[in-house]
Amino acid sequence: MADDSGAHRATFTADAEPQSHRRGPMRPEHLRPVRARVSGPGLARLFQAGDVLALLMASALAGLFFRLPETMALGAPLAAIILLVSTGAYAMNARERAHRRFGRLALAATTAAGAAGAVSGLLDPAFPALACAAWALAATGALVIAHWGWSAILKRLRHQGLLTPNLIVVGGTPAAHQLIRRALKTRDVNILGIFDDRSDRVGPEVVGVPVLGKTADLIDHRILPFVDRIVVTVPPQASARIAQLIERLAPVPNPVSLLLDDDDDEAASRAVGRIADFDLMQVSGAKERSGYLMAKRTLDLTLGIAGLIALAPLMATVAVAIRLDSPGPVFFRQRRHGLMNEEIVVWKFRSMRVEASDATAARQVTADDDRVTRVGRFIRRTSLDELPQIFNIISGEMSVVGPRPHAIGMLSGGAEASKLVETYAHRHRIKPGLTGWAAVNGSRGPVDTAEDVRRRVALDLEYVERRSFWLDIAIILKTAPALLGDSEAVR
Repeated sequence: MADDSGAHRATFTADAEPQSHRRGPMRPEHLRPVRARVSGPGLARLFQAGDVLALLMASALAGLFFRLPETMALGAPLAAIILLVSTGAYAMNARERAHRRFGRLALAATTAAGAAGAVSGLLDPAFPALACAAWALAATGALVIAHWGWSAILKRLRHQGLLTPNLIVVGGTPAAHQLIRRALKTRDVNILGIFDDRSDRVGPEVVGVPVLGKTADLIDHRILPFVDRIVVTVPPQASARIAQLIERLAPVPNPVSLLLDDDDDEAASRAVGRIADFDLMQVSGAKERSGYLMAKRTLDLTLGIAGLIALAPLMATVAVAIRLDSPGPVFFRQRRHGLMNEEIVVWKFRSMRVEASDATAARQVTADDDRVTRVGRFIRRTSLDELPQIFNIISGEMSVVGPRPHAIGMLSGGAEASKLVETYAHRHRIKPGLTGWAAVNGSRGPVDTAEDVRRRVALDLEYVERRSFWLDIAIILKTAPALLGDSEAVR
């Protein structure tokens, strides 16, 4: 068994890089992988829901003193939320002064109260104008209290490194200098390092941020799982250079954005804010859809926990059968690639003899493989060996639906699979899955040839582009019939 209990952990510590000056002024003490960090848009949706509740409570409080018609009790909260969203109240900019933020809340509450009160007055001439003032006062108080709480939550999340975007900059240009200086002032983003092909001219650091290597070094760099976005900074007239950099970064799974040089210092300040909100000229990478991500995670937890409870007796039976069939541990753990090339440890039931276990997938399983045990053949044929990956799903390393995780360094036809397709790592733009689009379309089990790898990657990338909640549901429903109807695939 490949025991990876000491495998890669999702943090960098001082021990990993003894030269402390290489960390840079904006690098957190412990980096969080992208999958473990908080979604800003998703958090904003939660804050909006909290504000709706606060405004309804304000309606209930005002209703204790005045009879509020539905146009006031329900219409005013709706109008207030629309005003807050349209005026950017949920951007939660750390640089915005408190009096401006709370003034915006009071203005939204007052305007909503006036609009809803005017409609109520037209429908009922006896409607007291004082009720509008009472609602506006209660709503302003409720929103101020709520947003004071939201600010405290955001401050704590930023301090823990769970919210502030982590960036890598390609190009030590004047735009990069401006960007770093502004980031140091605002702390809206963390710039972890610079990559530049002219490292001999740029030097070991740019405004204190370390130069980690050339562009080619970024492709397989271990920092990628912790990077939300790669920002390419180049002079606008260097069109050939822009095209060259974009081509070189094609294999990288992380989103790539373009920031052109600008002598205007204020423009650099605005760029930092846009980057913090991921509002730049996006070159590659799927845009985050917070609603889908929240629904997908909810589905993962629901099915993962329910599956663990329902399948516990079956998993226990399989574990006993493995122990009785051959000596050795029940589980097999293998390092595989997760979201943004993060190395994760994937759990499976052991299906091979311990001494023949292949942690790096140097030799893929074939029909009548002599390394596979008797119980192993059965659990591989029925895919029962994959059931322990429920633990990976619950922990957030995997999803129910996504590209199947491949072993790091897996060989296909004598060549490393990740080198056979330039866009191979793009399948890591989302979490790996227990099942996926490729699996229900016939690409299951080992990929023995370069053509098998290309077909698997093509199907995975098709899913990455098309993914939606309802497509995930369709794949889940198709998984069992696809597995049961395929008796020829080697698994």
